[in-house]
Amino acid sequence: MFTPDFVKVGDKIAVISTARKINMREVHEALVLLKKWGLTPVLGTTIGIENNQFAGTDQDRIDDFQKMLDDEEIKAIWCARGGYGTVRIIDQIDFSNFRKSPKWVIGYSDITVLHSQIHTLGIRSLHAPMPIDIYKNTRMSQISLKDTIFGKKIKYTIPTSKKNIKGNCTGQLIGGNLSILYSLCGSPSSLDTSGKILCIEDLDEYLYHIDRMLYNLKRNGYFDNLSGLIVGGMTKMHDNNIPFGKKAKRIILDIVSEYDFPVAFKFPFGHIEDNRALVFGAEASLTVKHDEVVLEYI
Repeated sequence: MFTPDFVKVGDKIAVISTARKINMREVHEALVLLKKWGLTPVLGTTIGIENNQFAGTDQDRIDDFQKMLDDEEIKAIWCARGGYGTVRIIDQIDFSNFRKSPKWVIGYSDITVLHSQIHTLGIRSLHAPMPIDIYKNTRMSQISLKDTIFGKKIKYTIPTSKKNIKGNCTGQLIGGNLSILYSLCGSPSSLDTSGKILCIEDLDEYLYHIDRMLYNLKRNGYFDNLSGLIVGGMTKMHDNNIPFGKKAKRIILDIVSEYDFPVAFKFPFGHIEDNRALVFGAEASLTVKHDEVVLEYI
C-alpha cells in the first residue's frame, strides 16, 4: 500500500463535495480550523452550488473532484460532507495522475465509495471527520485528524465493551459505512477483505436492514478470511412495529459467530461526535482484551 505524502504547514487543502449540497456557512468552521493548523484551504466549485439535493450536477462534481485530484499543488482533498451522490460519479473519475502522485482523500459516510475505490488502487486514504460536522466533533477526533495528516503516529486505547470477542490480529484497516459497502458488492470498488481488519459503522437504518446487509457481506465472502472486525457507531437505529427481535450488536455477533476473529464494539468512529481518524490501507494491530482495546499502526 502506498502512503501519500503527509502535509506540512503552508500546504493547500481542497474542500469539495462529491455528494450532497453544502453552503459556505456550513464549511466555515472547517476553514478556520485548517488555517489554525497552518494550512491553506482551497474551496472547490461544488461548495455553495446545488442541483436538487446534490452539490451541483454530476458533471459539476466530477469536474471539481478531478481538478483537485490532478492539481499537484493540492496536497489533500477534504470531502465536505456525505449524504448520497459519490457512487454516481466514481466511474467517470480518472485516477491516472492520482496513482502517480497520490494525495490524502479524507471523509467518511458516503465517502466510503472513494475509500473503497482508492483501496483497490493500492493507496491509503483517511476515514475521518468532515467539514459539515467538525464543529461538533470532540477535540480528540479533531486532534486525530490533524496528527494523522501531519504524519504523527497514533495509537488508540479505549475501554472494552462487554460483548467484545477477545483476541489479537494484524492486517490492513479497511471499510467504512456499512450501507455503502453493501451497495458496492459486485462492483469494481468492492473490497478484498482477506487478512484485513474490517471497520463498519452506520446511521439511521432499520435493524432488519442491518441484518440483510451483513448477510450480503457474508455471502460475498467478506468474513471468510477476515483478520478482525471493528464496529463503530451504530447510531439512531430503527425498528418496525413488529420488532425484529435483536439490536445491532446482537445481529453482528450472530452473523460472525462461526468465525474466530476478534471483534471490538463501540470503537470511536462513525456518525458520532468522537469520530477518530483511521488510515484505511495502513497495516495495524488490534488487541481486544477483557479491560481494553488497543489499535495501533505497525
